[in-house]
Amino acid sequence: MAVNKSKAAFRTIAEVAEELGVATHVLRFWETKFPQIKPMKRNGGRRYYRPDDVEIVKTIKDFLYNKRYTIEGVQKVFKEKGLKNILGEEIQKDFFEEVIPDVKLDLQSREFITGLIDELKVMKEDLTQTLNKINKAS
Repeated sequence: MAVNKSKAAFRTIAEVAEELGVATHVLRFWETKFPQIKPMKRNGGRRYYRPDDVEIVKTIKDFLYNKRYTIEGVQKVFKEKGLKNILGEEIQKDFFEEVIPDVKLDLQSREFITGLIDELKVMKEDLTQTLNKINKAS
């Protein structure tokens, strides 16, 4: 099942396993041996590999399968050289770190947002009081 995703898209463990030609349990095992692999885990522990995770896994596979290193050998290379030296400067960047442009709000918009914030604070206080009453009653 070839999936046509952009390079920046997150991938499931099945997609990564298929792309690399390894079983999903192998990827889960590598996660236990290489703390550098940090897929996001969603509902029910479902893994989503970031593009950086995919690059790391490809590198691990290359060292293990092509260069014939042991797991301990790959761990040692990662520790001695560092991932950035092996994979380049872009590795392990935060994909959620975006530069958010400055937004200019007019006075009416600012007042509207301030009013919403005030309403939310009142609602939070009301909910907290209600929760406290429920806890005291039980």
